[in-house]
Amino acid sequence: MKINLLSTENSKGIDIPESVFGKDFNESLIHQVVVSYLAGARQGSAKQKNRSEVRGGGKKPYRQKGTGRARAGTIRSPLWRGGGVTFASRPRDFSKKVNKKMYRAAIRSIFSELLRQDRLVAIEKPVLEKPKTKEIAKLLKEFSLSKVLIITDELDINLYLSARNIPNIDVITVQEINPVILIKANKVAVTEDALKLIEERINA
Repeated sequence: MKINLLSTENSKGIDIPESVFGKDFNESLIHQVVVSYLAGARQGSAKQKNRSEVRGGGKKPYRQKGTGRARAGTIRSPLWRGGGVTFASRPRDFSKKVNKKMYRAAIRSIFSELLRQDRLVAIEKPVLEKPKTKEIAKLLKEFSLSKVLIITDELDINLYLSARNIPNIDVITVQEINPVILIKANKVAVTEDALKLIEERINA
């Protein structure tokens, strides 16, 4: 398979492995992986006090009979103001297990679908001597890229600082790739070195 490498000098075709970018779209697998990723991102730290954890309430508020009121054993009952919560929430782990083989297969399926939809392009890695938003904006305009996720092989602080003030432009490394950010991206631009690294990581 080949993909067109966008360059400031002249565009050229580069070979990409069909084992990574030529897979069928597996919607059910991708859904499972996305749900797992989002569930793992939840804090699960919600905590409320039940009746046993609320301070006070050790003494019966009034006698059992003769008052004409409903029987009560504690002022910290969920029925009382200031009482505990009936079904108090507890810290919990929302994570759902997905093995590495399934995760990598889902990422391959997503990249393949992006390529089929012409949402995946290869670009030469921008070389910036210092952070300059105008330069990266000019480069993206030259490549006709407006809303794009840029994936590089390693963190380039000049590129990151140059692009962060431009709306709808994100810069991440191969290590930061996840199914949600790929699906949400309008277009994905990958540098040539990053393409090779992606092949190594998701074909391992």
